[in-house]
Amino acid sequence: MPRPVRNRKICNPPKMNGFKPFGMPLCKAKSIELQYDEFEGFKLVEYENLSQDEAALKMDISRPTLTRIYNSALKKIAKAFVEGLVIEIDGGNIEFDKEWYKCSKCFKLIEGLENHIKCKNCTVFGNEELLNLNK
Repeated sequence: MPRPVRNRKICNPPKMNGFKPFGMPLCKAKSIELQYDEFEGFKLVEYENLSQDEAALKMDISRPTLTRIYNSALKKIAKAFVEGLVIEIDGGNIEFDKEWYKCSKCFKLIEGLENHIKCKNCTVFGNEELLNLNK
C-alpha cells in the first residue's frame, strides 16, 4: 500500500481560475488541468526567483518532490501554449497557510473574513456570497 500524499503548502490562491488562448473560440478549445501545487511551484521558482531548495521549504515538501511538481507544471504549460489549450487551475493535495475566500460576484480574493470589505460595485450581503477556497 503506497504512503499517503502529504499536503503541499500554498501561500495564497491564484487570482484567476486559469487562462484562455487568444484567437480561438472557447467553445472548441480543449483544456488541461494545472494543479494548485504545480502553479505554486512554478510561481515560486520562475516568478519569485527562489531556488528549488527555497521553494521546497516554503511548500513544506522535499526538493525532489518540488522538482517533479515543477517539471509537470512546465510540461503542461508548454503543451497548452503549443496546442492552444485552456489552462484550468484546480485540484491537488494542498493546504493554505491562512483562510482564503473569493467573492462570487467580483472574484476578489479575501484573506480571512475579518479582512472582508464589501466592494462598491458588488452587492455582497454577509458571507453567503463568499466562496471558501480552503475546502
